[in-house]
Amino acid sequence: MRSPASPLSLDALALSFISPGHPLYEEELELRFRVLREPLGFPRSAVAFPFEQESLHLVAHQGGTVAGCVLFHPESPSEGRLFQMAVLPALQGRGLGARLVSGLEAELPRRGMRSVHLHARAPVVPFYERLGYTVFGEPFTEVNIPHRHMRKSLPSSILGGLEA
Repeated sequence: MRSPASPLSLDALALSFISPGHPLYEEELELRFRVLREPLGFPRSAVAFPFEQESLHLVAHQGGTVAGCVLFHPESPSEGRLFQMAVLPALQGRGLGARLVSGLEAELPRRGMRSVHLHARAPVVPFYERLGYTVFGEPFTEVNIPHRHMRKSLPSSILGGLEA
């Protein structure tokens, strides 16, 4: 991750959907490695998934610096999994993660998605609960740390189910 020339401003961060090969993709991978994998002792090679190309990648960025990301992998025509949510440590707890999840959720109904599930690390379960996700199933271990299954139903359209 490159150090930004000037401090990042939450208000100045743009949200963009990108794909592997996009100029910001390598920065996204670096953020995911630094925030999600390196602290657990995993190698850089453990950050990319075989289904990266088929997944939606939403990044928060300013200039060439990626400050946050969240991914979604469709597993059927109507549902899929949110994964690899990461925010620069200096910006955590300031609403960027919620903004990323909301931005992703706004796009998913347009693509026919009706529900999202995820594997939440135990300490961030309350974050996802505040965003409307519910825990289901038994606790489990993934990447050597406790996780919970969570899910959320999405509105049936971009109008949020308010149509007459």
